[in-house]
Amino acid sequence: MSATDDRLRVVVLISGGGTNLQALLDRADSPASPFRVCGVVSNRPGVRGLERAERHGVPSRVLDHVDFEDRATFDTALAELVDSFDPGLVVLAGFMRILTAGFVEHFAGRMVNIHPSLLPEFQGLHTHRRALEAGVGEHGASVHFVTAELDGGPVIAQVRVPVLANDDEDVLAARVLAEEHRLLPQVVCWFAEQRLELRDDRVWFDGKPLDGPMRCCD
Repeated sequence: MSATDDRLRVVVLISGGGTNLQALLDRADSPASPFRVCGVVSNRPGVRGLERAERHGVPSRVLDHVDFEDRATFDTALAELVDSFDPGLVVLAGFMRILTAGFVEHFAGRMVNIHPSLLPEFQGLHTHRRALEAGVGEHGASVHFVTAELDGGPVIAQVRVPVLANDDEDVLAARVLAEEHRLLPQVVCWFAEQRLELRDDRVWFDGKPLDGPMRCCD
């Protein structure tokens, strides 16, 4: 990568297979992309997401949380590692850690997360199972700015999918995941193009506050 590359520098945090990371890497490979992935950090060794980074020539690091005595110590080390990449944006893409308030504050306004539900519905884990159990007719995914509240930060954009009568958890998860791969790169592009910001705990887009999440990728 050229030293004169002035595209937005993005660090992606992962814990597993990294399919959303792959979507970002694919978008970043486009000559028209306003961002590039400058680093990938995993809290688990040996996951496939690290292989994806290597194939794209992106530096990756492992910071295994089990090597740290507590959450705060891990988050301090994680913040230092992320800062070493000098990112303009941090993306949580399947990063399965609850972050401390100090870490969140350090990256306030420049950290986003993708969550597999239509927030504020189904915060936390097992979203597809819970959606089926609740009998909802529509499910989806959200990208939001990260705040100290778990999955509670201001929602930027969402993508929606139907819940069909014969869906099981795996089928519904796959339908949502395919749309996540469209949603997340689009939001990162908006941020890189300076169209998107967090101001006064609200999402602003093109200089105006949003009344609710944007619907993406139709």
